[in-house]
Amino acid sequence: MPSPGSIIAVAGRKGGIGKTTIAGNLAAEFAFMGRRVIVLDADPQHSLAAWAGLGDGILSRCVERIKQGEPEQLRVRARKASHNAELVVIDTPPGMTETLYEAALAADLVLLPCGPSPLDLFALRDALSLALKARAERRAKKPRVRFVPSKVTLNTNLGRGLSTALESMGKKVLPGITQRVAIAEAVNAGLTVREFPGASVSRDEFHALAKAVEKILER
Repeated sequence: MPSPGSIIAVAGRKGGIGKTTIAGNLAAEFAFMGRRVIVLDADPQHSLAAWAGLGDGILSRCVERIKQGEPEQLRVRARKASHNAELVVIDTPPGMTETLYEAALAADLVLLPCGPSPLDLFALRDALSLALKARAERRAKKPRVRFVPSKVTLNTNLGRGLSTALESMGKKVLPGITQRVAIAEAVNAGLTVREFPGASVSRDEFHALAKAVEKILER
């Protein structure tokens, strides 16, 4: 059996912080870089699978649904998928601590997106606590945990100060994703920003994030 691929969980305790957007576009960047990718949609709303179904792009070929009410199967599915892909990306739901915890138990890397709102920062602390609890249970250095500034609006004080606020929480901060209309337009077309015309700035941001993630996974 070939060596298993890497598993990334995109997680958070709060909705509306860009988890699904980051999971889908990050997967597309790695596919563009020539990696075999499987995306597991563990959110009961299956927003990522719905996005994939709107078009015939990259996501339409690599997204798999996780059934609602089966968080204990997530680790099994993720590890099985890692033997068929070089990279497995898990999109987790907000508010469901058991699913987030199971994803962290399976993952090599947990990405915790956070928006500029103080409420996002409060919820981030809970998600970080769960990820670190999973690492302690595994008695290993995994999952590694990184913050991702998300839905950043650079022309506001909150947006400009987000990276600094995240760094103060003691974990490394990866390249952020700004709030842009092109991201939503790509979703409406069933595509990622990698495939969508006119999304060059967002494309560059997600590519920078993918390259930063790649460096972490290679260590």
